[in-house]
Amino acid sequence: MTDERTTSPDAPEAIAPRPERPAISPARQRIWPGLPYPLGATWDGTGVNVAVFSLHAEKIELCLFDSSGRHETDRLVLPEYTNEVWHGYFPDLRPGQRYGLRVSGPYAPRQGHRFNSHKLLLDPYAAHLVGRLEWNDAVYGYTIGHRLGDLSFDMRDSAPFMPKCVVTDTAFTWSDDSPLRRPWPETVIYETHVRGFTKLHPNMPEALRGTFAGLATPDVVQHLRDLGVTAVELLPVHTFVDEAPLVHRGLVNYWGYNTLGFFAPEPRYLSDGGIAEFKTMVKVLHDAGIEVILDVVYNHTAEGNRLGPTLSFRGIDNASYYRLDPNDQSRYVDFTGCGNTFNLHQPRVLQLVMDSLRYWVEKMHVDGFRFDLATTLAREMDGSFNRYSSFLDVVRQDPVLSRVKLIAEPWDIGPNGYQLGSFPPGWAEWNDRYRDTVRRFWKGEPGTVAELASRITGSSDIFDLRGRRPWASINFVTAHDGFTLADLVSFDHKHNLANGEDNRDGTDQNHSWNCDTEGETEDPNILALRARQQRNILATLLLSQGTPMLLAGDEFGRSAAGNNNAYCQDNELSWLDWSEIGAEGEALHAFVRRLLRLRSEHVVFRRGRFFLGKPTPGTKVKDITWLRPDRAEKTREDWEVTYSRCLSFVISGEPGRYHLTATGIAEPDDTFLVIMNATEDTIDYTLPEFDSTHAWHPILDTFHPGGTAEARDIAPGAVTPVAPHSLQVFVRRNETDPPPQF
Repeated sequence: MTDERTTSPDAPEAIAPRPERPAISPARQRIWPGLPYPLGATWDGTGVNVAVFSLHAEKIELCLFDSSGRHETDRLVLPEYTNEVWHGYFPDLRPGQRYGLRVSGPYAPRQGHRFNSHKLLLDPYAAHLVGRLEWNDAVYGYTIGHRLGDLSFDMRDSAPFMPKCVVTDTAFTWSDDSPLRRPWPETVIYETHVRGFTKLHPNMPEALRGTFAGLATPDVVQHLRDLGVTAVELLPVHTFVDEAPLVHRGLVNYWGYNTLGFFAPEPRYLSDGGIAEFKTMVKVLHDAGIEVILDVVYNHTAEGNRLGPTLSFRGIDNASYYRLDPNDQSRYVDFTGCGNTFNLHQPRVLQLVMDSLRYWVEKMHVDGFRFDLATTLAREMDGSFNRYSSFLDVVRQDPVLSRVKLIAEPWDIGPNGYQLGSFPPGWAEWNDRYRDTVRRFWKGEPGTVAELASRITGSSDIFDLRGRRPWASINFVTAHDGFTLADLVSFDHKHNLANGEDNRDGTDQNHSWNCDTEGETEDPNILALRARQQRNILATLLLSQGTPMLLAGDEFGRSAAGNNNAYCQDNELSWLDWSEIGAEGEALHAFVRRLLRLRSEHVVFRRGRFFLGKPTPGTKVKDITWLRPDRAEKTREDWEVTYSRCLSFVISGEPGRYHLTATGIAEPDDTFLVIMNATEDTIDYTLPEFDSTHAWHPILDTFHPGGTAEARDIAPGAVTPVAPHSLQVFVRRNETDPPPQF
C-alpha cells in the first residue's frame, strides 16, 4: 500500500517522513492481555480493561493524563489484537483516570486511511468526557495551508487542545426505578433544550441553571406535571462540538446536532461534573410519571468532511467508521449535509450504535429516542432507502430497544430522502405534513380542508398499513427547527441576521401569517388575533388523533424575534424567560393545561385505532361524521370545494366492538362536536340532531381570551354563530349529567 507521507500522485515533491516522537518513560503500570470485550475502558472493580476496534490500525496506545488533563504521564501499548479489537488489561488503573488514544497506521487519504499518532483521539465508548475542544491547527491530521491540502501530514501534538476521556464507575442506586412504558395513545411529548429551559429560571440556584440537575428541580418538575405532558424529548445531550466557523464568529452549536461521543453526556450540562447527575434527573422525572426521550444523532459525527479535524473515529479507522466515495476515498459520502455519513454497514460500527442505544436504556434508564435524519441510517450501500435495512432490522428484533419509544425524523438531504410513512411497524415518525397543513389552514389558505381532515384524524393515508396505529404520527406544528408558535403568528418572513449568514440560513417555507403586521406591535386588535391564532393551533394539535408534540415555551407564547434557525444562539433569543411571561402568557399556559386535561380525560381524542368513517362495529353510529354548516353530512362534492376554509365534525364516543382495551374492555366516551372557522367571517352553524334527549354544551371557544365558552345547553337543530378565526368544541350530554368542566 502506498504511504502518502512519502509519495503522492499529486505531490510535486516528496514529503519528509515524520520523525520519531520523544519517548514518555512508562510508569510502573502493569499490563495484562485482557479481553477484546466489552469495548471501551471498563472498570470491573479490580482494574480497567481497554478494548478498541480498528480493522486497519498497526498499533494503539493508551495515553494517561494527570487529574488536570493537561499533562500526559504514560503511553501504554495495547498488547493484544483479537477479532479486529486491540485490547489490554490495566490492574493499576482506577475510576477517574483521564485518558485518550493514539493510533498508528498508514496515512493514505486516497485509500481511505488517515492514521496519525500525533493526534490524541477520544475513545468511542467513553462514558464521560472532561474539557472542551479548543480549535487549534494541531487538531487536524494534515497541515492547514499546505499546498497538498489534506494529503499532507501534520506532526503537531493535539493533546493540549483535546477533551479527555475519563474511566467511569457507572454504578448508581436506582432504587425502585423502572421503565414507565406509558402507552403511545396516552403520550404527550414536550420538546425542550436542557440548557435553554432552565438557564433563566428564577427559582433555582445559578449553578443548576442550564443543567440536568436544573431539569430535576421541584419547580421544573411541577411545571411539567401541571401542564400535563407525559414525556420530555431532550435535544441532543450526547457530547458534541461547536464547529470552528461558529466559534470564530463568537457563536456555538446550541442545538447540539454535532455529536462526538455517543456514550458521554455533554459536559456543559453537568453542574457537578459527574454522570450520576443525568441518572438522578431521569429518576426524578420518572417519579413524577414523566418519560425521558433523547434526540440522537447517529447519521454523522463532528469530524466533518475531508478537511475536518481528527478527533476520534477518523484517526481510529477512517475507512471503517465512515462511508467513503468509491471514486475517491479521500472524500466522504454525505447524505446529511454535515460533511460525512456514519457507516452502519460496517458490523463494528453498527455494533457501536446498538451498544450506545442499549447503554442509554439499560444504564441511564431513558425511555426512547428520536433519530435525527433517520433516513440516512436506513440507506443501503447503493444509497437507496430500505425499510428492511440492517439498522432497522436489528433494532426491531432487539429485546431491549424494540420495547422503547422509537421516533424517526423520516428524511435527509440525499436522493429520495423524504420517507414519511416508510418506517417499519413499531416506529413513530415526525409528520411534517401535519405541521404544514395545520399552518396553512389557520393561515387561511383555500384548498386545505380535505387534507386537514386526514391530518387531524391520524394521517391514515400515510400510516394505516402493516398494522400501524394513529400514534405513529408525531403531530407537531412547531419544533426547535423553525418559528416558535408566537413567531408563527407574528412574522411572514424569517429574521436570522443574528446568525451571521446574511439571513440566508433557515427555511423560507414557513406557512406563517403575521396577522397583517410584521413583528412587534401595540395594536390591540392584531394582538388579540395573534393570541386567538395561537389558541386555534394549540387546540387543533392537542385534540388531533396521533401523538402530539409541544415545543417548550409555546405554552407561554415565547418568541425568538422571528429567528427560525436559532441553532447557534445560546442566549436570551433561545432561552425561556420565565420572569417575563406576563398575564397573556399565563392565560395561554392555563389554556394548554385545560386542553391536555381534556385530552387525558376523553379517550375519543386519542383512540388507538384509525377512524373508519362508517358505523363503529357493534353500533349504528359512525365513529366520525363530517358536517356542513347546515348540519348535513358532507358529500364528495363538498370535499372538492377548494375555496372552503371551515371544517366541522362529530366524534362518537360509542366504542362498539372496535375501541377496546388490551384486555377486551370497551372504552366508551362522550360524543364531541368540533367546528373550525379559518375565514374572516362569522359563520352560522346548525347543530346536528341525533335525538331529543341530548343537548350540545359548549366547552371551548378560542374566540374568547382563555378559550372559555358560555356555560349553557344548546338544543339540537339550533343555530350558533362561530366567530372568524376561531374553533369551538361542544360535548353532547344528557340533561341529567353534570355540566362538563374545561
